[in-house]
Amino acid sequence: MTDNQVQTIKLPELVLPAGDLEKLYTALTFGADAVYAGGHNYSLRAYAGNLNRSDLQAGVAEAHHRGKRVYVTVNIFAHNQDLTDLPSYLEELEQLRVDGLIISDPGIIRMAHRYAPSIPITISTQANVTNYESAAFYRDLGARRIVAARELSLEEIRMIKERAGIEIEMFVHGAMCMSYSGRCLLSSFMTGRSANRGKCAHPCRYQYALLEEKRPGEYYPVHEDQRGTYILNSRDLCLLEHLPRLVEAGVDAFKIEGRMKSPLYLAIVARVYREALDAYKQGSFDDPAQLEKWMDQLRAVATRPFTAGFLDGADLDLQDAANQKNPNRAEFCGVVKGYDAERAWLEVEQRANFGPGDPLWLLTPQSGSTPVQLIHLYDSDGEEVDRARHPRQRVFIPYSQPVDIHSILYRLKGNSYEQ
Repeated sequence: MTDNQVQTIKLPELVLPAGDLEKLYTALTFGADAVYAGGHNYSLRAYAGNLNRSDLQAGVAEAHHRGKRVYVTVNIFAHNQDLTDLPSYLEELEQLRVDGLIISDPGIIRMAHRYAPSIPITISTQANVTNYESAAFYRDLGARRIVAARELSLEEIRMIKERAGIEIEMFVHGAMCMSYSGRCLLSSFMTGRSANRGKCAHPCRYQYALLEEKRPGEYYPVHEDQRGTYILNSRDLCLLEHLPRLVEAGVDAFKIEGRMKSPLYLAIVARVYREALDAYKQGSFDDPAQLEKWMDQLRAVATRPFTAGFLDGADLDLQDAANQKNPNRAEFCGVVKGYDAERAWLEVEQRANFGPGDPLWLLTPQSGSTPVQLIHLYDSDGEEVDRARHPRQRVFIPYSQPVDIHSILYRLKGNSYEQ
């Protein structure tokens, strides 16, 4: 790649989930160009923390201060009663100067043009845009961007981009529903909580064993381990290895799933994809050792093995799942909240029980992961303690230099690796 080519490459926007305000700050700190977040209504993640008006105001201000963006999901399939308060909510988002709305319902699109006319519209993956005529239809309705249906191959995405003339955003990492682009009835039937109205109980993640009525004790011959089968349980999407193909196909934005995941997950995934995109721009993406290093970091926060989904038109690969799990599981222990320069102590807000002797690592935006040799631990009164035991307890760790607020303390279960 020539120097001129390096300068002219337009990288996709890296869009991270922000399930609450803390996660919004984490995503921005670790490399996201934009975040997508839900308010307390009209979002498909009703059980994420989500953001109230003051949170959104603070998040938008912080993002804009950093030259980054906040998109708000308004992507439920609305019933009549949902429309009553929607005009005032859209007007509020207009006043807050959010950078985009993510919508699936045509009626909400129509209302957004009326009550939030200055905010660009992205069509949610829930709308199931699977062809260029559909994309053109939404373009003519005023949408700036579509989130491609996850069932599309890369060749289909390329054709939509060429023929519809609309920005393409696509999911590149995270959990996938066992349903058509997230339209699922399982949760509603099994628990009374509608996935299409933001209350999914995630029944595709439950553990199942399938039996035929007249053959008790005989299991359907699909992959299973001691906990049962994975008939409804997709692997997690990971397209990091295919990043050059996606950029060259003209994809405008890479989207990460995970509004209900931890700040540790967001920090690692954001930093890996940020590094990978920057490496591609500089012409150094093809280093096999670096790629494996990135993949190891992603596996450390994955809940399932990875798949490339439908990128090449193939069915999802659900076999041999147990053989690809990473033994080096990362556990979220705390968030850096400040630095006491006088005592040279990091202030950490606890998220899991930890203490001296644990294999701890500190993840920072600039330096990545570095091991922490924790010998002494202090509480807010300066008294030495053996463990950080209490939820969100503030503790202090001797550390020779300050690090960014929102840096992450975590523990690795299994053999450690270079990061």
